[in-house]
Amino acid sequence: MWIRLRRPPFRGTPRGLTAPPVLRALAATVGLFLGGCGTQEDTPPEDTPPDSTPAGDPNVLVGTFQVLLVPPVAASNGQSETPGYTTVVGKIYDGPSPSQIIWQQAAQGGDCKLTTPRVPFCGTPCGGSAVCVDDDKCQAYPTARAVGTIQVQGLRTASGATGFSMSPIANSYQPPASVSLPYPAFSEGDELVLTAAGAYFPAFTLKGRGITPLQLLDGGLTLQRGQPLALHWTPAGQAEVSTLHVKLDISHHGGTKGMIECDTADTGSLQVPAELVTQLLDLGVAGYPTILVTRRSVGSVTIAPGRVDLLVSSEVERAVVVPGITSCNDNSDCPSGKTCQPDLTCG
Repeated sequence: MWIRLRRPPFRGTPRGLTAPPVLRALAATVGLFLGGCGTQEDTPPEDTPPDSTPAGDPNVLVGTFQVLLVPPVAASNGQSETPGYTTVVGKIYDGPSPSQIIWQQAAQGGDCKLTTPRVPFCGTPCGGSAVCVDDDKCQAYPTARAVGTIQVQGLRTASGATGFSMSPIANSYQPPASVSLPYPAFSEGDELVLTAAGAYFPAFTLKGRGITPLQLLDGGLTLQRGQPLALHWTPAGQAEVSTLHVKLDISHHGGTKGMIECDTADTGSLQVPAELVTQLLDLGVAGYPTILVTRRSVGSVTIAPGRVDLLVSSEVERAVVVPGITSCNDNSDCPSGKTCQPDLTCG
């Protein structure tokens, strides 16, 4: 079984260097909490918040504020260098966002695991306001909520200020147009503080830590059956501040069949076990396979509906070589006698 998740082909440049970072932060890293297509947005009057209730379940994620480091792009092909910068985006809902795919663990080795997708079936359609999240189980989309003006401290602006405020726009948060954030906008270990004045939900404070930009030291990365995949990066200066997340997806252009994810200490090296690499390859390979490596620190606070995270991250995406696989966009990319297939491989 495979799940089709189409996205533009990757051509070997780190993702954060090419896509608009605000859109990436909205659609990718923050994911469901900033881009759920069925979610509602409704800001009630500030004098009618829900009744005061104890904090909710810290295991239920209901919102994310992402601080993403976007590295500079070197000059090439007649294009001038693009400076790096820092983005901030965030959104909070009154409940968890449903997922249409269930990822099931198939194998584990060390700090890594292999998961495969399953799409549940609901005999009675869930309609446009809900999602089938398990067999014959629908879950409603949550509603985006404002939490008043948010004061941000610890992020240096291009003008030299050490803070700014964010007001909700369609119940989403990002710095005003007058605020520009350099790359990076903090030093490793710096305390970052977001203080929400409160609106639909009461006031709260969310704290996180600054990280150093990620530098992946590996050049070409090759996946081969029976061999581990070794990764190397410049380790964090303060190892307790950040961790490394690795996502290896080699079939997303043909309908994703599985992926390897690793969460490990920020010590500078990781080996993805050979048995997991072999099992992933056996599931199938599509064109333009990639690996995404993310350094991140996470701070959290629990409010009435659940947990809100402050995610500070720096990421690098690299192309992965799979012997025998030639990626393509059209027939001109393929050797003589072969054509570009729907999964973007020559066959």
